[in-house]
Amino acid sequence: MYKLGIDVGGTNTDAVLIDENLNVLADIKCPTSGDIYDGILAALRTVLAVSGVDKSQIRQAMLGTTQCTNAIVERKNLAPIGILRLGAPATLGIPPMVDWTDDIRQICVESAVIGGGFEYDGKQLAPLDTEAARAFFLRMKDQGVKSIAISSVFSTVRNDHELEAAKLCREIMGENVHISISSEIGSMGLIERENATILNAALWKVAERFTDGFAQSLAEEGITNADVYLSQNDGTLMTLEHARRYPILTVACGPTNSIRGASYLSRLQNAIVIDVGGTTTDFGVIQNGFPRESSVAVTIGGVRTNFRMPDVVSIGLGGGSIVRQRPDGSVTVGPDSVGYEITKRALIFGGDTLTATDIAVRLGMYQLGDPSRVSHISDELARKALAAIGAMVEDAIDSMKVSSADMDVILVGGGSIILPEKLAGAAQVIKPEHFGCANAIGSAISKVSGTFEQLINYDEVPREEALEQAKAEAVNLAVTAGAIRETVEIIEVEDVPLAYYAGNTNRVKIKAAGDLAN
Repeated sequence: MYKLGIDVGGTNTDAVLIDENLNVLADIKCPTSGDIYDGILAALRTVLAVSGVDKSQIRQAMLGTTQCTNAIVERKNLAPIGILRLGAPATLGIPPMVDWTDDIRQICVESAVIGGGFEYDGKQLAPLDTEAARAFFLRMKDQGVKSIAISSVFSTVRNDHELEAAKLCREIMGENVHISISSEIGSMGLIERENATILNAALWKVAERFTDGFAQSLAEEGITNADVYLSQNDGTLMTLEHARRYPILTVACGPTNSIRGASYLSRLQNAIVIDVGGTTTDFGVIQNGFPRESSVAVTIGGVRTNFRMPDVVSIGLGGGSIVRQRPDGSVTVGPDSVGYEITKRALIFGGDTLTATDIAVRLGMYQLGDPSRVSHISDELARKALAAIGAMVEDAIDSMKVSSADMDVILVGGGSIILPEKLAGAAQVIKPEHFGCANAIGSAISKVSGTFEQLINYDEVPREEALEQAKAEAVNLAVTAGAIRETVEIIEVEDVPLAYYAGNTNRVKIKAAGDLAN
């Protein structure tokens, strides 16, 4: 039995094949094409040719893609939607999309704020105004809208009104309408949770395209016995059906795949991961083998959201970063890059642009291309460029730490050849085997997870009892998602007292993960 992992990045599309013991049989890189499916097919055909495995024995195929992220950032292929908030009269002062820019606000055909929602303690704020909801859904149906975002005040405490509105929406607009409800997507904080729900609703066409496209690509290559999964941004997997329903969860899955792959390749459970691509470098943290989650609101394409996102810092440094010497003798690296054109424009490949990769080859750090083409670069310039690269990376390492102690650092990504072997703030710097395709490996070896989150008053339910119940719920959610129950373990426990709530109220969040059933 084999597993296929593919990760589509901005510069390269990586593919790996691993066996049932998680040994890497083959790993390859192909340039990402204008049409990502050409790149996926090229990577797929190449890794199959290199490995020579029997296609019928590939039982699982995993894809990590940047398509949803790109759609939000570039404002492309987003579907028109309707937005219904259940929170009048309490939330009328701040309308939906209040701080969105005009170029992305256009996805909203109409928004409405109607009666409904709950208080922080679960008491009803106002009855759900079903007549207003019905009228809204009828208007959306008449205008041909296919996707609806529904949010409600404190729906993470009680989502009764969201579920009731969603049921009414389906009755009026039909079974094929795409409904996103905020309690299934975001965390506490109405505006940020609503924002994430709106983006999710607008991404349904993008999700349909890349899920159908990946399945079709596999079928064209004769891989018909494989269960197909998508990477999500907590380092675990979801089914194609789940991805179509919650496409927002694929945002930032690239860095999380790299973090998971780095953990597996290095056998380290706690470390800083530096993933160097052609254009940017991502910094993340492994905690107990999984990516550390961001604890603050995350902005995606200018939109503030609060759904789960990895704690990742990106800087404009990569293998294709352009190196320049200023008139005063100082040297800069990036943030602009030649990107996927590195094989045409870098000096070592016969181009006319000095890149960070050229510097690494000039200093003998890596053998690539034609070294004679960079022999004219002075040693002083090369060392100044390397020092600039080191300083950028060391500053970012410091920003990821929660203490002054040195941490282990793992280098992955094809562009990591440009980094020095020693970095200030690092206890040790490790570059594992197959480092160039850590993202695809992370996709292939990922587990499936379940997360339970709720506000619990410990005056009503004792803490130990509440945590045990929450852990059991998280395990059941992981099993429902496809995990083998015997392999599921609790990987994250968060228990935060909320001083501004009545009684001894705490936000309890438990995450469990397990191996995917073969």
